[in-house]
Amino acid sequence: MRLSGVGGIILAAGASSRMGTDKALLKFPGSEENFLSAQILSLRSYCEILLVVAGRNAATLKPDVYRLAGDLVVNPDPDRGQFSSLQVGLNELLNRGRNLALITHVDRIPLRSQTISALKDAFGRRPRETWMVVPEYNGVHGHPVLAGREMIEEWLRASVDSTAREVEHANQAHVAYVPVDDPNIVANINTPEDYERLKQG
Repeated sequence: MRLSGVGGIILAAGASSRMGTDKALLKFPGSEENFLSAQILSLRSYCEILLVVAGRNAATLKPDVYRLAGDLVVNPDPDRGQFSSLQVGLNELLNRGRNLALITHVDRIPLRSQTISALKDAFGRRPRETWMVVPEYNGVHGHPVLAGREMIEEWLRASVDSTAREVEHANQAHVAYVPVDDPNIVANINTPEDYERLKQG
């Protein structure tokens, strides 16, 4: 099912302190791309616009974002945490006239096209009281999530000290979980050890 008004948001403003280098620019194993460009390529055909939220790394991310026809959004104070980057991205998405947000993190592994299609199909067929759909693999929830205007507004009304998960849990009755056969939805790369395991397959 085709949905209109979908904007993608890739959160990439983190300091990558546990990795020791910007995760967005790490080479993605088995590809000529880095994590950022691999994420953009995996999502862009499903989104009308694709926003990459950067922080102090904006200048180094800009070449890949623009090369792949994304849009760069800068969090002016990334030290406030990841939720502040989400709010920056969501505000920009609404300012550009989109009401659906497909949200992921730059340190996630790009997903199978069937997974994103399953999320869009589930959202398109959702009952009115469902505001967001979340993929689930073996009982574990992952990313990306697809959120409608109601959930977007809940996130934007929340304190910057909140987390996306806290807001999700406060609105649990409005969240649907979509089982998918894709372990990548629950994988993220935070440390050099994680990265080495990924490279080794």
